Amino acid sequence: MTVEIELRAARVRYGPLEALHGVHLPVPADALTVLIGRNGSGRTTALRALAGTVPLAAGRVVWRGSDVTGLRADERARRGLCFVPDLRAVYGTLTVAENLELSSVDGDFTQAIDGYPALRPLLGRRAGTLSGGEQRMLAVSRALLSPARVVLVDEPAQGMAPPVAARTYELLRALDAAVVIAEQRLPSGLSGVRTPPVLVHELRRGSVVFRGEPAELSPE
Repeated sequence: MTVEIELRAARVRYGPLEALHGVHLPVPADALTVLIGRNGSGRTTALRALAGTVPLAAGRVVWRGSDVTGLRADERARRGLCFVPDLRAVYGTLTVAENLELSSVDGDFTQAIDGYPALRPLLGRRAGTLSGGEQRMLAVSRALLSPARVVLVDEPAQGMAPPVAARTYELLRALDAAVVIAEQRLPSGLSGVRTPPVLVHELRRGSVVFRGEPAELSPE
C-alpha cells in the first residue's frame, strides 16, 4: 500500500509528561486507519501530531515523502488535510447553514445534507444549541465537504444513535482520501469491512502495541 502520511518515531510532550513514545504510524492512501485505545493511550495526540496542532518533541511527520514537521496546522490544511477534533469542532454562534457554507468550497453543501438528512430542518439553528449527536453530524460534514487528501476524525460517532453512527462510518469509508479515525474500541460496523481495507493500530500509554487487520485483534 502507498503511504500517504506518517508519523516517524514521534514523541509528544505535555510539560514533563510524554504522551507519545517514539510512535511510528503509517497511513495508507487506500485504506481506513483506525486508532484505538483507552483515554490517555495517545490516540488523540497521534491525530493532533499528524494535523500539526501539537508540536513534536522528536521525530517527523512525512507527507508523500516530504517532511512537513515544521508546517503549521493551517498550512497543512491548505495542502489538503482536514482535521475534525472531538471537542470544539463547530462554530457555536453560527447557524448550521453557515457552518456548512464555511466548510464547502463553493458554498454548496448538498453532499452534507444528502449524508445527514436530519441536518436539513436544523439549517437555521445556531450550532451551539444542537444536541451532542447533531453537533457531531455537523462536524463530520466538514470532512464530507472538504476536497481533502487526508481526513482525521476523533470519535466521529460520539453521541450519535446507532443507525446514524453506522451511516457515519459508511460516509467516511466512501471518501476519496486517506482516512484516520480514533476510537476507544473498534466499531462493530468496521470489523468485517473489506473495501476499503481497515487497518487497526492499538495504543497503550503512548506506544503502539498492536497493528494489523480487525480479524487479528484480540477480543477484550
